[in-house]
Amino acid sequence: MFAAVAILLGLGVLFLVLRRVLAAPWWLKIVTARPSCTYYFGPFASAGEAKRFQAGYLEDLQEEGAIAISVTVERGRPKELTIEEEEEKW
Repeated sequence: MFAAVAILLGLGVLFLVLRRVLAAPWWLKIVTARPSCTYYFGPFASAGEAKRFQAGYLEDLQEEGAIAISVTVERGRPKELTIEEEEEKW
């Protein structure tokens, strides 16, 4: 009986660890043409929550003069929240 309880507790812990690893949060990814940047906003609990906040983030970037070229909702863990692309100089 004790062994069965220990196995169940072990499986419960394993489940929690796997859930945390596999259930990565949702992020709003906005790529702008000018400046040439990728922005990540989040984390969000769901894709729907990220989409609800999308307009506000786009508005803030546009007020700063950014021109957005794509908006996507992604699941993961970005290493950086703002990635500036180096512009080529001729």
